[in-house]
Amino acid sequence: MSEAAVAMPAPPAAGKPLWKQWLSLENRYVPPVFITVILLAAQLSYGILESYSRTALAIATAVVTELLLGKIFLGKYPNLASAYISGISVGILLRTPAFWPFAVCAALAITSKYVLRVRGRHIWNPSNFAICVMLFLLPETVAMLGIQWGNNLVAMAVIWLLGSAIIWRLRRFHITATYVISFLLLALLRAWMIHEPWQSEIAPITGPEYQLFIFFMITDPKTTVRTRWGQCAVVVVVAIVEMLLRLEQSTYAPLYALFLVGPPALLLEMWLDARRKKILSSEPVAA
Repeated sequence: MSEAAVAMPAPPAAGKPLWKQWLSLENRYVPPVFITVILLAAQLSYGILESYSRTALAIATAVVTELLLGKIFLGKYPNLASAYISGISVGILLRTPAFWPFAVCAALAITSKYVLRVRGRHIWNPSNFAICVMLFLLPETVAMLGIQWGNNLVAMAVIWLLGSAIIWRLRRFHITATYVISFLLLALLRAWMIHEPWQSEIAPITGPEYQLFIFFMITDPKTTVRTRWGQCAVVVVVAIVEMLLRLEQSTYAPLYALFLVGPPALLLEMWLDARRKKILSSEPVAA
């Protein structure tokens, strides 16, 4: 993913004590630490990983691919916080007994940032793109994590508090909040439509896969539209599409919904910006 880490403000002033710089939410390495906390909490509570070695392979592949492509396309070695988040996300979300899909998925995620670009921007969240491609093309080989936190409310509360604090500092809390509210309301509607207990329809949002989705994927600054109202509108549409996919028994509804909605929203914004610029440039200059 080109996750929220890349949108962090500049590092704290050099005059601050080192420990304050590291604990500051302005530190670009806070999101990687946070996603590691998600992994450890989920693994120690429920053993969600296929194995530590497969996750390490995904992380190593993402980092090496980022270094190589950054040097080739940008002429320099980029900061690796985003690559680490992409790799660890693949390690958490992908399910397969084989090793090679973890490497392929991580490499695909990073490569998409450099190859699938429109006007200098990549339009898919890298991890979301790679995992969706793997799930669609290799359904008999790979699957996605599907586990809830159960009754362990302490683990979920810690993750949500940390995640909310980080996203608030990045001024993207409105995206997460809008999606969560939309998901809950639509889950109640879905429960009424299919005559299922509302608890079972709300339960998925308590899972570690949703923690990654709401704090990292839908808030990714590189693949979200620019305006605040536009960001909220897009995640509402994502939630609606997710509900429709769930009604069709799609197991991977949230990832597919973002895959389908995010890029068109970005392309529409680019088109409107270009059109606005063209209109302004064609207006006659007042005498």
